[in-house]
Amino acid sequence: MTELSREIGEIWSRLFDHRPFLNGEIKFMLKEFEEKRGDREVENLFSILEKLTDIKDSQADKIRKSGETGLPILKEKLEQALQLSDEVEKDYQEKHKVIEVKRQQLREKRQKEWDQFIDDMNFKCQRIDNTFEEKEEELRDLYADLNHKLNITDK
Repeated sequence: MTELSREIGEIWSRLFDHRPFLNGEIKFMLKEFEEKRGDREVENLFSILEKLTDIKDSQADKIRKSGETGLPILKEKLEQALQLSDEVEKDYQEKHKVIEVKRQQLREKRQKEWDQFIDDMNFKCQRIDNTFEEKEEELRDLYADLNHKLNITDK
C-alpha cells in the first residue's frame, strides 16, 4: 500500500508539479540575458534615452517653428480649396436645377402629346365604330329591301 501511494505521488508530481521544468526555463532565461547579452539591453536603452533627449531639446523647437510658419499657409490654402469646392457645388446645383426644370417640361410635353394621341385614337376608333354601324345599317336596309322584294315577287 505504501508503495502504491508512493507511485501515485510520483505520477501526481510528474503530471502536476511543473517546478523542475520552470526552474530549467528560468535558469536558461537568466543565462541568456546575463551571460550572452550582457549589458547590450541597458546600453540600447541609454542610447534611446539620449536620442529622445536630443530630439526633445533641439528638434521640438524646430518643429514648433516650422509649424508656426507652415500651418497658417496650409490653413489659407485649405480655405481656398474649400471655397472653390463650394463654388463648384453651387454651379452643379444650379445646372442640376436647370436640367431638372427642362426634364419636367419635357415630361409635361410628352404627357400632353400622349394625351393628344390617346384622344386622337379614341376619336378615330369612334369614327370607325360609327362608320361600321352606318354600313351595318345600310346592309340591313339593303337585305330587308331585298327580302321584301323577294317576298313580293313570290306572291
